[in-house]
Amino acid sequence: MTETDEARPDPEALLEEASGEGRGKLKIFLGAAPGVGKTYAMLEAARRRAAEGVDVIAGVVETHGRIETETLLAGLDVLPKRAHFYRERILHEMDLESLIERHPELALIDELAHTNVPGSRHEKRWQDVEDVLAAGIDVYTTLNVQHLETMNDRVARISGVKVRETVPDRLLEQADEIELIDLPPEDLLERLRAGKVYVQDQAARAVQNFFSKGNLTALRELAMRAAADRVDAQLMRHMRSTATSGPWPVQERILVCLDDGPVAREVVRAGKRMADRARVGWTAVHVATDRSDRMSEGERDRLASALRLAERLGAETATLREGESVATAVLEHARRINASRIVLGRGRDRRTGASLFSEDVAGAVVARARDFEVTLIADPPQKEERSKRRLPRWRPRAESGAYLRAVLVMVAFSMAAMALETVLPVTALSLVFMTGVVVVASIYGLGPSIAASAIGFVAYNFFFTEPRLTFRVVREAELVTLGLFLVASIVTGNLAARLRARAIALRDSVERTTILHEFARGIAVAPSSEAVARAGVEQIAAAMGLDALVLRRVGSQVTMIASEPEAAPLDMRDRTAGGYSLEKGNPSGRGTDTLSSSQWLFLPVRAAEETLAVLGLRSSEERAMTTEDRRLLEAFASQLALAFERTDLNDALEAARLSSETERLRSALLSSVSHDLRTPLVSIIGAASSLADTETGYTAEMRHELAETIREEGERLDRYIQNLLDMTRLSHGALTPRRIAADLSEIVGNARRRLRGDLARFQLEMTLPETLPAIDVDPLLIEQVLVNVLDNAAKHAPEETAIRLMARVDGPAIELAIADQGPGIPPEVRHRVFEMFYRVTTGDSQRAGTGLGLAIARGIVEAHGGSIRADATHPDGSGTTIVLRLPLANPEL
Repeated sequence: MTETDEARPDPEALLEEASGEGRGKLKIFLGAAPGVGKTYAMLEAARRRAAEGVDVIAGVVETHGRIETETLLAGLDVLPKRAHFYRERILHEMDLESLIERHPELALIDELAHTNVPGSRHEKRWQDVEDVLAAGIDVYTTLNVQHLETMNDRVARISGVKVRETVPDRLLEQADEIELIDLPPEDLLERLRAGKVYVQDQAARAVQNFFSKGNLTALRELAMRAAADRVDAQLMRHMRSTATSGPWPVQERILVCLDDGPVAREVVRAGKRMADRARVGWTAVHVATDRSDRMSEGERDRLASALRLAERLGAETATLREGESVATAVLEHARRINASRIVLGRGRDRRTGASLFSEDVAGAVVARARDFEVTLIADPPQKEERSKRRLPRWRPRAESGAYLRAVLVMVAFSMAAMALETVLPVTALSLVFMTGVVVVASIYGLGPSIAASAIGFVAYNFFFTEPRLTFRVVREAELVTLGLFLVASIVTGNLAARLRARAIALRDSVERTTILHEFARGIAVAPSSEAVARAGVEQIAAAMGLDALVLRRVGSQVTMIASEPEAAPLDMRDRTAGGYSLEKGNPSGRGTDTLSSSQWLFLPVRAAEETLAVLGLRSSEERAMTTEDRRLLEAFASQLALAFERTDLNDALEAARLSSETERLRSALLSSVSHDLRTPLVSIIGAASSLADTETGYTAEMRHELAETIREEGERLDRYIQNLLDMTRLSHGALTPRRIAADLSEIVGNARRRLRGDLARFQLEMTLPETLPAIDVDPLLIEQVLVNVLDNAAKHAPEETAIRLMARVDGPAIELAIADQGPGIPPEVRHRVFEMFYRVTTGDSQRAGTGLGLAIARGIVEAHGGSIRADATHPDGSGTTIVLRLPLANPEL
C-alpha cells in the first residue's frame, strides 16, 4: 500500500456520514441508575439552547413530582400529551404526530426505554425518537445503562432485577453525543432517603432490592464503560473518515498475532492477561500467506485451536491477507483498529529448529512499529535428553509431486525452445523459459516456481549459451543475460504465485458464501423444526462432506431429530458431549477442550441467551476441519438458530390459535347448550306443571294449547339434540349418506310438517315445477338440511312475512332456493355463516340460534357432492336466500 493509499479516507466511513445528512442529531444523557439527575441535566442543557435562540419544545418530560425539575421545565414550551383509553383508564402519551408537524429545532423526549400505551403508533418510545430524527429534528433524551439490550443480563446478574424495557444498542451507537451523568453511590443513596427519587415507602423497598452500594458501584462502572466505548467508536469513525494515521494515545487496545507454532496458545494467554490487567479490548489475528496452503494438519490444528481459545477468552478474531508482507498487514490492521500494543509469538519448532514467526517478520514489525508497544512471547524452554536430540532431516511433503510436475513442465518448455530456435534469436528464447515459470507458479505455487526458475536457468545456460552443452559462460553479455533471466524468473514466479494464492482465496470465499446462501435458502422454506434440521444436515453433508446431526430437547430427553447419514451412531461419550453443549451452550467434543475424546464436534445453536439445539459434526480421518471450516459451521449454526426461532414461533402461534379456537368453540357450545336446552325445557316443565295442576280451571282448549306447547318444544329440543349428534358424526367422518332416487316435493313436505308450529307465523310460498326429476340423495339427511334452513329463516325473518321455496333444474342438478325477508347478511361474512357456532352480529343479529344448523347443512350437502351458498334476496342487500344444489338421480334423462 502506497502513502497515497494510506492517506485515503475510508469510503465506508464517508458513506456512513453521508447517510446521516438530513437527519436530526441525537444526544443521550446516560446514567447508571434512576435519580442521578439525567432529566435535570437535560433540561439545563435545553434551557441553554433556548437562550441561544433555538426553538425548543418538551415533547415528554417526566418530572416525577420533583420540584427542582418542574422549575426548570416551567420556562420551556411543553407539547400537550395525547389521551389514550386503555382498560377503562385514561393514559397520556407523547403526541408524536403533533410534534413532527410542529417541527421544532430541538425536542426533549425523556425516558428512551419507555413502553407506549397499546394503540400508539409505535410500541416503544425509542421508535418514536427514530421518527423524530428522520424528520430532521434534534432530540435530547435520557437513558439508564440497565436498559441497553446487551447490558440487560449483566445488570440482572449484578442486581438480581430483570429489566423488561430495553433499547437496542444501535441507538447508543448512532448517538451524535453522549453525556454521562454520574453521581457517587453515597450521594444517590442520600437523595433516595430524602425522597428525591421515590416516595418514602418506595424508597425503602428500592434500597433493599436494587439501590445497594455494591449494585450502584457496579452499574456506575458499566455506564462509564458504555460511554467510553461509544466515544472510542466515534474516534475510530473520525480517523477512518479523515484518513488519520493511528494509533492515537486514547483508550488502549491490544492486537495479538497468531501463527501455526506451538507458542500460539501462549501468545493468546499472554494477550488475555494483558487485556485483563489494562481492562481493555483485544483482537487476535492470523495472517494468511502462501505458506498457509502448505501447512500440515498438525499446524492447521494448532492454529485453529489458538483462534478458538482466543474466542472463548473474549477476543475478536480475524484473518488477514498478506498484502506486501506479513509485517505490513499486521501494522496496517493495528492502525485500523487504533491498537496501542502488538503481541507476537517468537518460537521455534523443536523438530526442525525453524522459526514459526520468523525473525524477519518479528524484526520488521519491531523496526517499523514506531507508534506501538511490541511484546514478543518466547516459547518456554523444554528439558530434553541429549541422547534424543537429532539433527533435522528433510521429510518429503505432500506437495513433492508438484515439484516433479514442475520439472516435467520445464522439460517440455525446453523442448519447445529447441524447436523455436530456428525462427527466434537465442536471446528471445529466455521468454519461453519464463513462460514456463509463470505456468508452474500459476498451477503449483511459489516453491515449485522457484525450482522451475532454477531449472530454466540451467537449461538455458546448458543448451543455448556458448559454448553449448556446457555450464561455462564465455561472454560477459551472456552472463548478464543469465543473471537477469534468473532474477526475472524468480520475481515473475513469485508474483504469479501470489496471484494464484489470491485467486484461490477469492474462490474459496465465493464458494463458502454460495454454500452459506444455499444453506440459508434451504432451511428458510422448511415448515417445521424437523424439516429445518433435516434440510440443514443434508446441506452440510452435501457441501462439506461431513456427517451431521441435530440434537434437541424433547420434554426432558435429548433427542436426535435429524442426521445424515441416517441413524448416525452416538456412543455414551458422544451423547454426554452433546448433552453438555445443549445444557451449557458451549462447544464440546472433538477439537475442543471439553470432552475432546468424542468423535463428534458439537456446536450450540443459540438464539439470544437460549440454546435451541446442538449441531453435531464428524469428519473423516483424512479430512481435518480448518479454521475457515469452523467459521462456516458456526455460521450454519447461527442460521439454524434463526430457522428454529421461526418454526418455534410458528408452533407457538398455532398452539395459541388452536387454544383460542378451542376456547371459542367451548364458550359457544356452553352458551348454546345453556340457552337452547334450557329454553325448551323451561317451556315443557311450565306447560306440564300447568296441566298437572287439577285445581286450575283450564278449559279443554287451553289444555290443548299447553299440550301443543309441550309437543313443539319437545320437537325443538329433539332437533337441537339431532344437530349435535349430526355434527359429531360429521366431525368424525361417520356420516355416510344412504342415497336413493328421492322425490324433492315429498322431502319438502316432510320438512314443512316438522316445522308446522314455527312456520305458522309466516306466509310460506312454494314455487316447485309439477314434474321434478328425482334427486340422488339420502331423504332423511336432506330433510334435516331443509329443516335447519327453514328454521334459520323462521328465527331471523319478521313475522307475517313471506318465506319462499323455489326449485329449478340446472344441468345435472336441482337448485333449491329458500328466501326470507329478514335484514340480510353482510356480503363479507356470507361464507362464514356455514362455520360451526358462527353467528352474524349484524344483520341477522338475533341470538336464538346455536350456530350449528347451517354448518350441519353444509356438511350434509357436501357429503352428497352438492353445494350450498348464501345470497341476498333483494338488490339492496336485505333478506337472505340459501341456495342448495343437489345431484339428479338420472342426469342423462
